[in-house]
Amino acid sequence: MKEEFVTVYKNYIDKYGVDSQIRMCIEEMSELTKALCKYQRYEGSDKQKTCRENVIEEGPVVYCGNHVHILDQCSIIFPTKRMIHYMAKKEYFDGPFSWFFKACGCISVDRSIHDGEAKKKALEVLNNNQALGIFPEGTRNMIHCKEDRTKELYKHYEDKYTLKEFKKILKKNFARVSQIDFMKELVESKKITEKEFIDNCMDPNSFLKKLVKKKKIKENEYYDTLFLPLKYGAVSFAQKTDAYIVPFVTRGTYKMFSKDFVIAIGKPFKVGKMTLEQANNKLRKELIDLIK
Repeated sequence: MKEEFVTVYKNYIDKYGVDSQIRMCIEEMSELTKALCKYQRYEGSDKQKTCRENVIEEGPVVYCGNHVHILDQCSIIFPTKRMIHYMAKKEYFDGPFSWFFKACGCISVDRSIHDGEAKKKALEVLNNNQALGIFPEGTRNMIHCKEDRTKELYKHYEDKYTLKEFKKILKKNFARVSQIDFMKELVESKKITEKEFIDNCMDPNSFLKKLVKKKKIKENEYYDTLFLPLKYGAVSFAQKTDAYIVPFVTRGTYKMFSKDFVIAIGKPFKVGKMTLEQANNKLRKELIDLIK
């Protein structure tokens, strides 16, 4: 896999030169795509091994997915021939790989403010009948990516692990911010103890599944913990431009030769006469149904 990546990249540089990185060649990138997604599996909303009927190749569309891994955006890029203009945090544009994100058509978003310029560019994409990609949770839903939150939990384990080891465990267990927050709510409501929280905060997903079996929480509560609250940007953009919304999720383990990794793409829908709140609730429901 690494050798395939290097070969494609070198061929691209040899053919186009370093100065042309901003204008990447779709044909060359398609070869890289094949190399990177050889072992990914797709499903449609009917749980069949297909998603083609849910991919929109013409007109304005907003692709909305869950966000747990840095490669999440690739999952919806692969099955379509269109460029998807992803909204991405501005920090990606400050580093040495800024050329890559620009070449991919990404839109820089300053999350510290209500970035009007980013919103304007997103609407331009849709008004030009192009495709927009958004993670409506607004951030990666992984606790190891949040330095302050990680250190808050680490104080309970600093006598057992180094901070680096602790982060690796959280990453391996896909410990979500949303699930840690839900466990804190369970402590406050006295459904679990503080000790149970501390003992299980490194692997909240397994712990919450056990609580479902013990009937301490409902199954629908568990699935709801897999997502952070959704921001309204996606449904607002879709409403203003009459664009379709296509929900998608990644399920399973992000690793090579994974047998349980699946990318599920749901049926497109429009906001229509729905309020933004109704549309956002529908989007959340569609995402939850796909991740089950």
